[in-house]
Amino acid sequence: MGLFKTAIIGAAIYGIVKYVTKKDINGRSIVDDVKEKAPEWIEKAKNLKDELRVELEKQRY
Repeated sequence: MGLFKTAIIGAAIYGIVKYVTKKDINGRSIVDDVKEKAPEWIEKAKNLKDELRVELEKQRY
């Protein structure tokens, strides 16, 4: 049973990797899009963190 389970998990991981690295018509993959947008998402997360910190400080007083 353990070997079968490991084979299924391995096949699933292989499928996921193939899917996210598959190039579309424009020659880009999901991984390429995520790498391009990551800095923007990090900046938004930092801004949200700062806003939440200010709101928590307001609620304390």
